[in-house]
Amino acid sequence: MNFKRLETFIWVATLGSFRKAAERQNTTQPAISNRIAALEEELGVQLFERDSGRTMLTTRGQELLPYAEKIVSMSQQLRKRADRVALLSGILRLGVSETIVHSWLPYFFRELNENTPNLDVEVTVDVTGNLRTGLMDRTFDLAFLMGPVSEPKIENQNLCSFPLIWVASPTLKLPNRRLELEELAQWPIITYARNTKPFAEISQKFSELDELPARFYSSSSLAACRRLTLDGIGVSALPLSVIADGLKSGRLITLDAAWTPSQLAFTASYPSVPFNPIAELAANLAVKVSKRYEEPDITKTYHQT
Repeated sequence: MNFKRLETFIWVATLGSFRKAAERQNTTQPAISNRIAALEEELGVQLFERDSGRTMLTTRGQELLPYAEKIVSMSQQLRKRADRVALLSGILRLGVSETIVHSWLPYFFRELNENTPNLDVEVTVDVTGNLRTGLMDRTFDLAFLMGPVSEPKIENQNLCSFPLIWVASPTLKLPNRRLELEELAQWPIITYARNTKPFAEISQKFSELDELPARFYSSSSLAACRRLTLDGIGVSALPLSVIADGLKSGRLITLDAAWTPSQLAFTASYPSVPFNPIAELAANLAVKVSKRYEEPDITKTYHQT
């Protein structure tokens, strides 16, 4: 049985499109159609049907897909053991949350380059919601995002977490004591984009106040949040890696707030089917690197006096 036809069967079933499968396998749509037609003739069954322009598995196709996945997975595992260097080449399409960019991503790339010197990497930095969508439609092979992604056939490996620290410019002259949320809300709350978990949690907490509603300056760019906070536009809860230089220089101070948002928990997430040894290897490396990267609790060190 032709291995390439089975692999094509899995990609068409996964992506729901002959065109997308052709793009993923770097070939033409007619070539994909020919492979599927040949496989259907060999098996004596129809694998796909078209409904409103979308390619869908037939009942028999759904029955046979797990067997094809198992055959291809075992074959790739065999190739992985036989020729690791040749297999670990090509392109890794990586989606990354900006928090990771400001922390251990350079160390990860150093490790990745040492382990896969023949690998090209395409990096996209985006918010978790978009990274999750990219994983589901196979735009990304691997994503470092606020997870886990609770979907079938998505593997999640836990990475390190990032505590959020309330900070502000000393020019705001906030009191040197425990600050209630009402006091923080006198200034704009500079925070993550509206379609993120941190924004949802922070906005929900401030909505419970009896005072006037808090004002939010939200951004998908942590660099922009940092800049606005440095310039004294408002107060912000950010990871240490984003604001460490500001704390060291004294341009930012930590705030002793009565409430702090939850830590940001990240995962290395990737589709488990079709099997992608490059994504698996990169995810394992990310786990190793991230566990070595533990942000110290230096809030007391830099707390205003």
